[in-house]
Amino acid sequence: MAFNELQIQAVWEKASIVQGVNPNEWRKDQCSAWISRNAYGNRNSNYGWEIDHITAKANGGSDALSNLRPLHWNNNASRQDGRLVCVIKSQGNINTRVTS
Repeated sequence: MAFNELQIQAVWEKASIVQGVNPNEWRKDQCSAWISRNAYGNRNSNYGWEIDHITAKANGGSDALSNLRPLHWNNNASRQDGRLVCVIKSQGNINTRVTS
């Protein structure tokens, strides 16, 4: 589904605000990865993010706001069997790939 601007903004507002940082431009996802509001849908950005369905639509999830969350695109792409896998986290003011 293509999300409209109101839906995108509503999901953005679910991301974590970081004290001392402009929340209109920068926030963190559930994995603590930095995401940039202006990088929505941009997989070429280190701060790009996507809207994730917490419960996949294939498993009965919906497009309701309560089932949506903002995730760094790498974290969204790395979900396994419906589980969130955090492959990108912040280290200070940059994002880094998590190594096992």
